[in-house]
Amino acid sequence: MRLNESAAALDLAPAAEPAPISDADRYSRQILFAGIGAVGQQRLADAHVAIVGCGAMGAASASLLARAGVGTLTLIDRDFVEPSNLQRQILYDEADARESLPKAAAARRHIGRFNSNVLVHAHIADLVPGNIAELLAPAHILLDATDNFETRYLLNDFAVQQGKPWIYAAAIGAYAATMNILPLSLEPRTSIFEPTACLACIFPKPPTGNLQTCDTSGILATAVNLAASIQVTEALKFLTGQAHLMRRTLLSFDLWDAANPGRLERSEIAASTPRPRCEVCGERRFTHLAGANRAHITLCGRDSVQIHEHHRPVDFAGMRARLAAHTDIQDLRSNDLILRFRRGPHTLTLFADGRAIVQGTTDIAVARSLYARFIGA
Repeated sequence: MRLNESAAALDLAPAAEPAPISDADRYSRQILFAGIGAVGQQRLADAHVAIVGCGAMGAASASLLARAGVGTLTLIDRDFVEPSNLQRQILYDEADARESLPKAAAARRHIGRFNSNVLVHAHIADLVPGNIAELLAPAHILLDATDNFETRYLLNDFAVQQGKPWIYAAAIGAYAATMNILPLSLEPRTSIFEPTACLACIFPKPPTGNLQTCDTSGILATAVNLAASIQVTEALKFLTGQAHLMRRTLLSFDLWDAANPGRLERSEIAASTPRPRCEVCGERRFTHLAGANRAHITLCGRDSVQIHEHHRPVDFAGMRARLAAHTDIQDLRSNDLILRFRRGPHTLTLFADGRAIVQGTTDIAVARSLYARFIGA
């Protein structure tokens, strides 16, 4: 039989079902690491981690946790994939950006392709006082991958109230920072760790003034991945029963420090003990959890306002038919998860729960007007 005939014969052979990938093969190198081993790997399989935000930080952390074999992930994100995300948000591809897929749904799909054994709960939602308990209560540890302090203070309130550990992480420009927050357990006699400072201990008030954002300062994917790698490593320590090994400092790096060429700028701030009379972990006043003075959030990297007061189901087919009658609306499109259109300098993206993101403005009044006119108050 000639070579080309042999190849043709092979093409005609029925395709065999691919053999399932065993955990022993998948995690063999991680099990060899003494800090985890077979017992630790089983603990990871039984673990549940919630990640708030599926942008650059959340995508990197979710990928690392899923590849490490954490059995259940809860992913929460209010936003959708855009072309500018592809530079650093490693779970997404060009098709996701073209279709403007919600990030949580896209992340679940991609995780399923490289580790189908991980159970992923994807929530296309904004984390607010009204849903935080439902979304985060089942998780063993919470990971911060947000882009604003309002959500972080809300997360801190909930974690301290529930005695649930969480890990702060942030990146902007070439700067990366992370901190473990281990609140006082609700059952002190069974606590496996001494409590650390909470976020409010270190930052009693949110930053003010002209804050850096991805839009004003840009961001390096390497800074994001550094912070995410440290964050996930600390989470793995906790999930394998080694909370005593977790770092008790606010750790930061500047990977591109022009003022100190030839060296990596690194700093640590002690966070091992709570601040006396901290209003959150000391006096247990949970103002953010109560929803006090909750504001609209301008999203990272764009002139955008989110309208999140309206939580109601949306009939996308009926909405699209109604909007199609407007001659000043362009690029009207929808799928099962979102509806999107452009009007003049503004783009409005509507999600299935009635929440909307209005791009092209930071004026809340303008955003509310557009929402009321085209979606309904």
